[in-house]
Amino acid sequence: MTSERLTVWAPRAQTVALVLPAQGRTVEMAAGDDGWWSAPAVTAGTDYAFSLDGSPALPDPRSAWQPEGVHAPSRAFDPTAFTWPPGWAGRDARGAVHYELHIGTFTPEGTLDSAIGRIDHLVELGVEMVELMPVAAFAGNHGWGYDGVGLYAVHQAYGGPAALQRFVAAAHERGLAVCLDVVYNHLGPTGNYLARFGPYFSDRHTTPWGEAVNLDGPDSGPVREFLLGNALRWFADFGIDALRLDAIHALVDDSTTHVLAELAERTAALSAELGRPLSLTAESDLNQPKVVLPTAEGGLGMTAQWADDVHHALHTLITGERHGYYVDFGSLEVLDKALTKVFVHGGEYSTFREVVWGAPVPLEMGGHAFLVCAQNHDQVGNRAIGDRPSRVLTDGQLAIEGAVILAGPFTPMIFMGEEWGAKTPFQFFTDFPEEWLADAVRKGRAEEFGSHGWDVLYGGPVEVPDPQARSTFEASKLDWSELEQPDHARLLEFYRSLIRLRRNVPEVASDDRTVTSLSYDTADGSWFVLNRGGAAVVVNLAAQERVIPLAGADRRHVLLAWEPAALGEDTVTLPGHDVVILGAPRT
Repeated sequence: MTSERLTVWAPRAQTVALVLPAQGRTVEMAAGDDGWWSAPAVTAGTDYAFSLDGSPALPDPRSAWQPEGVHAPSRAFDPTAFTWPPGWAGRDARGAVHYELHIGTFTPEGTLDSAIGRIDHLVELGVEMVELMPVAAFAGNHGWGYDGVGLYAVHQAYGGPAALQRFVAAAHERGLAVCLDVVYNHLGPTGNYLARFGPYFSDRHTTPWGEAVNLDGPDSGPVREFLLGNALRWFADFGIDALRLDAIHALVDDSTTHVLAELAERTAALSAELGRPLSLTAESDLNQPKVVLPTAEGGLGMTAQWADDVHHALHTLITGERHGYYVDFGSLEVLDKALTKVFVHGGEYSTFREVVWGAPVPLEMGGHAFLVCAQNHDQVGNRAIGDRPSRVLTDGQLAIEGAVILAGPFTPMIFMGEEWGAKTPFQFFTDFPEEWLADAVRKGRAEEFGSHGWDVLYGGPVEVPDPQARSTFEASKLDWSELEQPDHARLLEFYRSLIRLRRNVPEVASDDRTVTSLSYDTADGSWFVLNRGGAAVVVNLAAQERVIPLAGADRRHVLLAWEPAALGEDTVTLPGHDVVILGAPRT
């Protein structure tokens, strides 16, 4: 370890001892100010734990390494021992082509080191920022990662902390930035020992997971610092370029300065110190532009935020689904609103929520502040059977989704396998060792989908996959052999071409929402044209050929098409389920 002291915050303890299991001894720790305890640091590779008032040994809340699991002793890790390759200048999250992946199912081996072997695929695709689903240590070997309990540790089944450093370095060497998904709004149900150490949680507020993290109550200062320090260390010690903050609406904070605003300011300071861009992307259900407003203007200062309404508007239009939170979506009018105004519910009534929701996004606010997608882990994995759009859509419809997302005014994200129309599902899976918890998860998952009308959607009774079954996890792994099939290879090449077009055509890459508009068929809703300044994305939603009217003499050249398009004087004729991008001829 590089520090001279090993410290832990335990304000309610009368005594704290450092437990060294390999040596069969304990060392009494010295009490300091404000509930902090300290002892001489241990060397890297040493297993250690803490005993509070004679309690059984507990892992370090700030442990970077839990090689034997979240209930076992911690192992000291020195992040400075890694030698970073020179030359990485960083990458802002805004406007970058993101690629979300889950380490455990991205490759057959399910490790960070094996994922390095697929980085070239991402480079050839044109990805600019790899977004890792959470890697914080959680109970069991496989899971989505949103039930992490060792927030400072890297899950051992993925390779541990050194493997994350190797992955980030390999990505940087190939020109890819790395975004890490972090969860600060709750901890998982087993292996969470924070409450033993201090008032990390408070009944002042509640969340869907129970008591909220103590961000604004008595003794909240060290709790806030615990989260802030966690975020900043991913940047400083692991070379991470961006953090995706999970469900920030569940970070309830009535302090004068919201913890996210404080994080934004400290991230900006660290960015200046490190000399490279550092980004914060927030998942928010609030539909509030203040999330990405600078802190100086009263906002939370996030670099970007997820904008799920774009997904909902596109998905419902193409699939025809209207259940659950999709109830207000599904028309071309709604798609128009999503693509031009960002939020469908931007101060309007939400039928699903039964309340007026959100606030409008100022037109001058650039589209790159909003991250959108046609698929992500939630929108696929939280379906009853974890099925992807490829289960029911034609390849042409998948191409339409990709074109709208990648040629639109927002920051685009691709979900692993989407680029080739992967047929493998992404299901919800867990590996809790406690049988009582495993049973509760099975029961809860089945009940969750019991009243959502999935039997109607799927055309019959639905059997929700057992989250605890190994087969559910294995079924969710990508099948890379699909790339050998012509249809999958063709869609992959289309995605590659889309991203090249985004790089080469300024109108397609622009986030200027003032020149973004939608024209569409008001008769039978069979087509629409997404106007992007001097470029246009023309879509035939129908299964039959359509003649689509055009406007603008500067868009009379085919830049990219799924199926061949016939250009007329002021029309374009497209086969069924087709998309073409028009613009000025490229030089």
